[in-house]
Amino acid sequence: MFILHLALAGCLKAPPIAFGFTADTGGHIAYVLDAAIAQAASPGVMRVSIVTRAFRGAHLPAIHAQAQERVTDRVTIDRIATANTAYLEKERLAADLPAFTEAFCAHLSRLPDLPDVIHAHFADAAAVAMAARRRFGIPVVYTPHALAIDKRGSGAGDTAALEARIADERAAIAQADALIVSTRDEGERQVAAYGVSVDGRIHRLPPGVPRRAGAPGATTLADGLDDWFDAPDRPIILAIARPVAKKNLAALVRAYAGNALLRDAANLVILAGQHDGQPSDEERVVRDALFGLCATPALCGRVALPSAHDAADVTALYARASRGGVFVNPALHEPFGLTLIEAAAMGVPVVATRAGGPAEIVATIGHGLLVDPRDDAAIADACLAIISDPATHARYRAAALAGVGRYDWAAYAAGSVAVYAGLSRRPALLASDIDNTLTGCADAARAFARWRRASDLPFVVATGRSFDEARRVLAQWHLPDPDGWIVDVGTRIMIADAAGGWQEWAAYADALDADWNLPAVRRTLAPLGIAPQPESTAGPHKLSFFGTAADATAIRTALAAADLSARVVFSHGRLIDVLAPAAGKAAAVAAYAARTGLTLADCIAAGDSGNDADMLAACGFAIVVANAGDELADLAPRAGLYRATRLHAAGVIEGLARFMSMPDAAQVAA
Repeated sequence: MFILHLALAGCLKAPPIAFGFTADTGGHIAYVLDAAIAQAASPGVMRVSIVTRAFRGAHLPAIHAQAQERVTDRVTIDRIATANTAYLEKERLAADLPAFTEAFCAHLSRLPDLPDVIHAHFADAAAVAMAARRRFGIPVVYTPHALAIDKRGSGAGDTAALEARIADERAAIAQADALIVSTRDEGERQVAAYGVSVDGRIHRLPPGVPRRAGAPGATTLADGLDDWFDAPDRPIILAIARPVAKKNLAALVRAYAGNALLRDAANLVILAGQHDGQPSDEERVVRDALFGLCATPALCGRVALPSAHDAADVTALYARASRGGVFVNPALHEPFGLTLIEAAAMGVPVVATRAGGPAEIVATIGHGLLVDPRDDAAIADACLAIISDPATHARYRAAALAGVGRYDWAAYAAGSVAVYAGLSRRPALLASDIDNTLTGCADAARAFARWRRASDLPFVVATGRSFDEARRVLAQWHLPDPDGWIVDVGTRIMIADAAGGWQEWAAYADALDADWNLPAVRRTLAPLGIAPQPESTAGPHKLSFFGTAADATAIRTALAAADLSARVVFSHGRLIDVLAPAAGKAAAVAAYAARTGLTLADCIAAGDSGNDADMLAACGFAIVVANAGDELADLAPRAGLYRATRLHAAGVIEGLARFMSMPDAAQVAA
């Protein structure tokens, strides 16, 4: 299995990560990296690619402009460049999404093998993944990480931008083949609030403990904390979060400042991002407010707000907090709370918001207390209850170490790979016959035209008619023009030219010359006396006759006796086509698909007669309309073959509904 993770925001690179360096360099990056590494170690997984944006800037590490970075033997970070080379905060990504989408699809088309799944992180990545699914048929899994609907009505931020984000999230939930969330709250309350049926598509897979690169050394930040404190021997209250309003760090400072017993019992350490990074305007405001709160005389010598930290510092601070201290997450709402299981792995009791994922984490592990994040006094009281009672602290510490194993990356990897394996690749190209498949019913033809206007699925016709005749029939039936034309029973392919017209694809025609001796075929078949079709139907790689099934058999016998290679196609009970051995609708569909990085397995064919049989058998998906002739009765049943109950174009739409999860024919026709 080849897994592709798609995550656009933040400074994503191989560990170590400077968390908090930018506003979007947060917990989702740890999630994506750890998930990919664990999945790569799973049986049957051959490769994992993490795709993100490429960007550069004077104060950014050069690695973010590098096209590929190896994380492990099976995990790479692959960066996609657009004309916009600047780092973009999450709120500014939307403008670059169209260009990134095109660049991402071009990246996929260059790969030797397409991924089996795209796992999109956040709604912006999901929108890109959906576009790739329409083109390549690759299933999409969506993980939201932080759904925005709980922010509605809070009065914070740009209301129009919030509503746009909620709309994007609703579309991602509706369109994803599967969703992976971390908590019951996400799956049962947050996702449900979007009013979209998930129909068993949602899977709750808690992540594992974040992997921190590095170990505490001799000169860590933790060892230098003594310089901050008047009484450095006191245990610490530790908080680690981005300095944004929703993380509610100011409430923790107020809680600490307002409780004299707590101030005397412990010191306060807050890691609020990298101060020398590239903070957002909100981060600057929140960080300045924290410094202002901590500058009060009551907190002098009791609070540390370090300007920078690395993975070793975090590990060392957790270790220090485990010795009589506590970790606090006071967020107004926390989608999951990776730091809470990270603290548990180090044996640190916690005080956590009861809003969101922490409620489930603390209930599962049992290593601390939940509080109302808007109640400063409750935050202080919970911290003091743990710090002031050694027995309580020891009980929560033991529970943390015993229960954290419930959050395991190996279990996540096994569960997520199983979800991926249960998804089927969708068709990425429709190849349809014309006569009696798209034609035959005016209402159904109009419905197909409406489908074409609403769908991004590439569409080619594959017909026995000539190019001019095919265009005439489509116009007569008011059917839409395709993206390409396979005509003359797969002996010619017409592709768009630079001027907006059509030209024959010469490379395909040249390939059909192999093992084809047209003059010898003519001479061999002439004595049979079978009625030829008009000369206008013939071509350099095709001869056509009127005849019966017995006549078709006679042609095959004569060619075999003369040791001549050819394909003989009998259709509509009266038409016989003798083709170059490398020709045919299946061969032409394969060649056309390969131009965009697809294979026959990615294509869906629709037809009704014998000259459709080869493409119906060869394509990964096939629709046989209900009015099909007996010539298709012998098509072998298989998972990708669908025999529609409706006639003509209505049957095509019915089959598309089966394979594409689109509205059925009755809905489209309405």
